[in-house]
Amino acid sequence: MWAWAAVGAVIAVMLAVDLLSHRDNHVIELREALLWSGVWITAGLTFGLVVWLWRGGEPAVAYFSGYLLEKALSVDNVFVFALLFGYFRVPAAYQHKVLFWGVVGALAFRLAFIFAGAELLERLTWAGVVLGAFLIWTGWRLAVRGEPDVDPDRNVVVRAFRRLVPTEPGYHGGRFTLRVDGRRRATLLLVALVAIEATDVVFAIDSVAAILAITTDTFLVWTATAFAVLGLRSLYFCLAGLLRHFGYLRYGLAFLLAFAGAKLILAETPVGKLPVWSTLAVVVLTLSVAIGWSVVDARRERRRRAGG
Repeated sequence: MWAWAAVGAVIAVMLAVDLLSHRDNHVIELREALLWSGVWITAGLTFGLVVWLWRGGEPAVAYFSGYLLEKALSVDNVFVFALLFGYFRVPAAYQHKVLFWGVVGALAFRLAFIFAGAELLERLTWAGVVLGAFLIWTGWRLAVRGEPDVDPDRNVVVRAFRRLVPTEPGYHGGRFTLRVDGRRRATLLLVALVAIEATDVVFAIDSVAAILAITTDTFLVWTATAFAVLGLRSLYFCLAGLLRHFGYLRYGLAFLLAFAGAKLILAETPVGKLPVWSTLAVVVLTLSVAIGWSVVDARRERRRRAGG
């Protein structure tokens, strides 16, 4: 319990520092985003070293495998967030605020899913097969789909929110609500936040199921997920304009989801659980190949256009 409390305190302090640093709702430039990305990545890697010194090599390898997997899956979140911000035309100065509270909600969702998923795997022998099949299907869907469907008008949660909560059109500074004629009304900024939270639930289910294929140690799963998600905001401002240059990254993520699903299923067969180090090797190799392939293809395309 002291370890859970200590990590919770560290996360709360880091979130408070981040919130205070951006309380003026300024536009996040690339240099600032890179700086904060370095801070969050350093924090995640440092905690992995703490796990290594505290609990040994195998738990540390499980943590790093989960952290890399969650970090890779969060790239897909970035692309969807960019589409949602474009759909709602969220001003650049307010995007960090929306993402901040979106990350707080994402942490809460993932914590609940982690305990629920670990409990299911512990109590039901067939739960691993079901989750594994779900991940394989998710990987296949990710590989064959085009851009994800993020139309908020078709999102059940957003439609219900707009129907139940009086909404004031347009943006009113960085406010989520305001009082009009004595009544509290939501602004379009709050609707955008609800859309991001509702969309992230799907990502949370996928990512938690994938990391539970690596380890069912809830502390390692939670810390790897938390440190990966904490850097999601700065990652968005670093990569939002570059994601289309990594065209093959989606296939790498699809393969990793399918691999995690196959690992869950194999754990319920005589084959048993695959070694933790093999997962780390597969994650690193897959991401390296996908990113490298994307870079080579982008250069080839630029040369072709230049020649044309």
